[in-house]
Amino acid sequence: MIDARAVIDSSAIIGEGVSIGPFSVIGADVELGDGTWVGPHVVIQGPTRIGRDNRIFQFSSIGDEPQDKKYAGENTRLEIGDRNTIREYVTISRGTIQDEGVTRIGDDNWIMTSVHIAHDCIIGNQTIFANNATLAGHVTIADHVILGGFTLVHQFCAIGEYAFTAMGTAIGKDVPPYMMVSGNPARTHGLNSEGLKRSGVSIEVLSELKQAYKILYRSKQNLDKAIEALEQQASCDESQQLICFLKKTSRSIVR
Repeated sequence: MIDARAVIDSSAIIGEGVSIGPFSVIGADVELGDGTWVGPHVVIQGPTRIGRDNRIFQFSSIGDEPQDKKYAGENTRLEIGDRNTIREYVTISRGTIQDEGVTRIGDDNWIMTSVHIAHDCIIGNQTIFANNATLAGHVTIADHVILGGFTLVHQFCAIGEYAFTAMGTAIGKDVPPYMMVSGNPARTHGLNSEGLKRSGVSIEVLSELKQAYKILYRSKQNLDKAIEALEQQASCDESQQLICFLKKTSRSIVR
């Protein structure tokens, strides 16, 4: 159902079964996939592509210009996948030409009230961003990450799979996969064992990751030496993912 009081640009592509509430504005070059629900007072600007069965709640601003003083009207875009929940007052910006020109969000993410996702961020699948989590530009968030309320992430940081942040965490360096961090500045406080157990990770894999944590954070080795030690004991895919992340980091890691 599309409310008669909604304002929809003639160039917008609206899929089957889409619902748009009163006083929402759907701008030019916006595509809404089948079954997506848009509440009242939502503004979606283009170029923006939104997939199937998403739920976007009132007063959200989706796909507007990036908050970047270098932006000069270039044709950048926002891409959002399927089955995401985007709650009240969420803001998600398009990309900039200083990066790949796109902000991208995957599938099955739960994005709570007043979250801000800045330009050029890349978000994976099945993440949870609690209220007021804020991502600066060019941030990369992998699958299954949970950000506690009021988490702040500095520009160009990366957060690996199954990482978990406590409320009020301020992140200025990369967070390796599977780690729990908290504080301002952020510090690592152990392995996200509970999250890994819930995901179905075996006892053997969990034991290996616990040993990897000890090497990385308790052995007092520098990062290069720690990676060498991790490579010697790695026997599961999860350990290989951790090593790959550590080799790619350009900002160093939260330690």
